[in-house]
Amino acid sequence: MTDANTTLVAISAAVEAQSAATIEIARNVEPASAGTSAVTSRMGLVTGEANETGDASREVLAAAADLSTQSDRLEGETGAFVEAPRTVV
Repeated sequence: MTDANTTLVAISAAVEAQSAATIEIARNVEPASAGTSAVTSRMGLVTGEANETGDASREVLAAAADLSTQSDRLEGETGAFVEAPRTVV
């Protein structure tokens, strides 16, 4: 009978320890889940910002190409203007 009691006490203690560990795990899972959700949300924001930055970069590149074209045209027109009096003389 003493062996049975000892075994029951040991089982009871083990079940209690396992129950406490399970409660602790459950308590830690909720904040970890909330943290994961926050990180996921922020990653979505960063992705959106990166896409906007890419769009802005493409617009700047197009504007720079347009400016280069206008500069080339202006250089040609300026050259023609400067040469025009020489051809008259």
